[in-house]
Order: sequence, then structure tokens, then C-alpha cells
Amino acid sequence: MLFADISFGIDEGDKVGVVARNGTGKTTLLRIIAGDESADSGSVVRRNGLRIGYLPQEPVFAPGATVRSAAMEELSQASHIDDPEEIIRLLASLGLDDPSKPVDKLSGGQRKKLAVARAVIADPALLILDEPTNHLDIATIEWLENYLRRSRVALLMVTHDRYFLDRVCNKIMELDRTNAYMVEGNYDMYLRRRAERIEAMGAELAKVRNTLRREQDWMSRQPQARAGKAKFRIDNFYELKARSRVDLRENNVRLDATSSRIGSKIFEAENVCKRFGDKVILDGFTYTFARGEKIGIVGVNGVGKSTFIKMLQGIEPFDSGRWDVGETVRFGYYSQDGIAFDSSKKVIDAVTEIAEDIFLGEGQRIAPMQYLQRFLFSPADQQKYIHTLSGGERCRLHLATVLMRQPNFLILDEPTNDLDIITLGILEEYLAEFKGCVIVVSHDRYFLDNIADHLFVLEGNGVVKDFPGSYSEYRAYLDAAEREKTTAKAAADSRPKRERPSNKMTFKERREFESLESEIAALEEEKAALESFFSSAESPDPGEFAEKSRRYEIVKESLDEKELRWLELSEKS
Repeated sequence: MLFADISFGIDEGDKVGVVARNGTGKTTLLRIIAGDESADSGSVVRRNGLRIGYLPQEPVFAPGATVRSAAMEELSQASHIDDPEEIIRLLASLGLDDPSKPVDKLSGGQRKKLAVARAVIADPALLILDEPTNHLDIATIEWLENYLRRSRVALLMVTHDRYFLDRVCNKIMELDRTNAYMVEGNYDMYLRRRAERIEAMGAELAKVRNTLRREQDWMSRQPQARAGKAKFRIDNFYELKARSRVDLRENNVRLDATSSRIGSKIFEAENVCKRFGDKVILDGFTYTFARGEKIGIVGVNGVGKSTFIKMLQGIEPFDSGRWDVGETVRFGYYSQDGIAFDSSKKVIDAVTEIAEDIFLGEGQRIAPMQYLQRFLFSPADQQKYIHTLSGGERCRLHLATVLMRQPNFLILDEPTNDLDIITLGILEEYLAEFKGCVIVVSHDRYFLDNIADHLFVLEGNGVVKDFPGSYSEYRAYLDAAEREKTTAKAAADSRPKRERPSNKMTFKERREFESLESEIAALEEEKAALESFFSSAESPDPGEFAEKSRRYEIVKESLDEKELRWLELSEKS
């Protein structure tokens, strides 16, 4: 039983986020509301003429479709759209610049962007989204987030992205123990209300069990002792007995496998270059990784994030440079490509092929069957064939096989896809206490904020920017830079333009030109000194590192401005 006798409604302007553990029926509920699946009983009543936009987890497109034709599939419902250029602009804003490109030539992230466009293009009154952030880059997630916040469209959505839930939704519905519980407010409010509900249910359960003990004594007497008693009391006893069997225990994943020892040398990269044809992934990348570092990697889809971490492990060769990994480093790689097992094998067999027992630290060893139970695979579940597992189950099995090898350097490529919110929270706690090194590629901003000490921002054309802070701090930095740029442009546009009679330098400009040469030389010297610090410091003080990083950005920006001004003046005779 997934859920039973649940009732709820969605009004105009409602934005409802559905949360629950994996396997409790979130996707099934969305398919029923969308009309793609039938309920066993009950009814779904829709407003007459209701336009619904539906984004499934795994979007399907017509064979031979192009980006344009796939996007326009829903256009028959959108009588208000009479300009095809609107469609082209929407696709371009999502990074789909070639409308004639065949869909089967798109990457996974591009296909998801196209599916998002197809869902919103007809301006639906109700938008149903099943894990919309999976496989999207952060820029597209923020675009969708802003669209949903501005729009009056009613929303029913399943997502594990907690920032997305918090910023978009005004109601949260939880599926729990076959029931549905609706909470007014965002995700933080839901967490408070859920804790109150569980506490109240616990108090009610204790009361039921106390009453049941008293009624059990009465029922245990000889039949003649209760002859003539009211039948409703006997019926009430059996009802109490059923209510007393409610299990309020939280059955959570247990992540407690230990890591192996890691030496002082982790890895060093020096002038590493990598390209695919005209596409540059890395261009002169240099970095010394320190013990205990936890780095988040961000960048748009297709910029080379997965290629970067594959090069680190030797899975993907680099073109030139030096990439030296320490002898004690033992990688644990969680790939977004999923499990590399034979899907015709059983879950338990896939694990026992790796190890007959699993080391948990302090001399403790357990059998594969016990270990899998920590990842919520019951003895019956362990006999399932891998090809029958749900997306969430496959992710848990993948994670189990990564951690059982005792890695000391975890590389996680999009680990948040298909994991429920509760399991994500447990994974975050585990990684916070993990004694080794971590590199995580993720579009989940909340996850990045909780895990990463600093970020590698892949900006394209081989540029990797090391940002000393969390993703939220990086986002604030970008917003501040954009505001400053807008303000400067507005100020420049408002200044009156004066025509000069000739192209000769004035006396004041000549003095400025002479001063710029010495200022540029001083800034270049300071920039070189800072770059030397970054490349030579093995374990810098975090405060000093952050301060020098901020100074480096200021120096670089000032140098660019002064060089540009020098060029402007040098063109004058």
C-alpha cells in the first residue's frame, strides 16, 4: 500500500512540494494527478478546460524530433502564443541555441532543459514537476526557480532540493505511513510541524497502549465474566489493538563505514591541459590538494565537470602537464552514470563479489547481509535482481558499494539525484565527519553549502576559478558584481558627452598616462607575488588564504581597468 484514502486540493497560486522517503509513492501520485495513471479507488476532479504541464523524471520525445518540434508539441494548448519567436527565445534562455538540433544528439542535461521548456511553454494553469532539478546545472535551476516564483501557475512538485522547496513552495505535503499531511508554509515550517506531529502521535500511541492494557485484562477474563457486556467495548478493544501497532520508529540509512589512512601527499596538478577538438576543458590548471580538503565543483552543463574528476582518477587522460597522486590515496567514486554491475545479478551477490565481510573500524567486521540492512535493504530486498530496483534503491546500493571499500578520497558526481531528503541529510552528516578528502560535483546548492569548504568554478574555455567560500557566498559575490557593473554603466551613460576638437592628449591626460605605467608595473608585481603564494602554500591558514584571494580579485580587476585606460590614452598622439 502506497497511500490510502488521501484527500487534498490545489487552488490557483498554490505551490505544493511533495516530500517523502523513496518508495512511498511520490511519482505515482503525480502520475495520477496528471492523468497518466489510475488510482485503485477515489477520484481526481479537475476544473473544466484545465491546462496541465507535466515534467516526468525521465522525459520521452518523439523519434526523430528536433529541439524546435519537441518544444512545440504542447503548443496546440497555447492559443495565446502567436509568435514562434517566443519559443526560440525561451529555448535560448535555457541554453538551447540550435532549434534544428536532433533531440537524440542532446546531452542528458540538455534533454532535461528541453523537457522543462516543453512543460512551461503552453502557460499551463497547473504545472506538475517530478524531480525537476535532476541533471540541470545551477544556472538553469535558478532560472526555473525565478520563473516559478514570479508566475501565478499552480504547482505540484516532487524535489529533494531544499533551497528550491524553501524559495518556491508555500505548502508542503508529506506522504508518510500511507497518509498525506499538508502544511502551510515553506520547508522550514514543514520540519517544525512534522516534529510536532510525530511528538503528538507518540503521546497518542502511549495513551492507546495504556488503555489497551486495561482492556486486555478485561478481555482475558472468563467469557462468563463479561457476558452481557456491551458489544461496542469488545469492538473497541480490537480497534485499539490495531492502533497500537503503529510503528513510529524512523528507519534510516546508517553510514558508519570508516576511511583508510591517508598520507600528507594527496595530489599535485601543474599546468594540466585538456581539450576535445576546439572545446577546452583545462588550460594550464595548477593546484596542490591538501589533506582534509572538501571542494565543490560547479559550472554549466557541458563545461567539463565530470571530465575533470575522471582525469583526477586516471579514467580520462589529460593532454599535457603533470598530475601526481599520492601513494596512499584510495578513491571512492560515486558516478552519476550509476552502478557498473551486471543488472541480472541479485543485490546480495553484487556486494559479496566485492568483499565477504566489511570493516567498520575498531576491529568491527560485519557480513554483507548485515551491511546492506544499514542501507535499508531487508533480507527479502537483498534477493531482488538489480534491474528491478527503483532509482532510489539503485542509488543506495551504489553508495553502499563505494563506502564499503574504505576510501579516503571521496569523489561524488551528482550524488543527490534520486536520493530522498532524509537520506541526503544523513549523507551530509557523514561527509561532515569524514576524515579524508572530498570532491563533490552537485547542482544541489544546499548540499554544496553544507559540504564544501571552497569551490572550483569551471567558467569555460579551460578557466578554473578557486572561490574561497560556500556556494551561497559565491552567488552573493556574483550578484554584487552584477549590481556594481549595472551602477557603473548607468553612471557612465548619465555623464554628458563632450566633443573634443582634436585627438591629442591634454596636459592632464599626459600626466595620467605617465602615472599609469608605474601603477601597472606595481600591480603586475603584486599579482605575480599572490600567484606564487597560491601555488607554493601547501596548507595555508584559511583566513590568510581567503584574504589573499579577495585581494587577488581586486588587483586583477584594477589591473584590467588601468591597462584598458592606458590603451585608450596611447591611441592619442
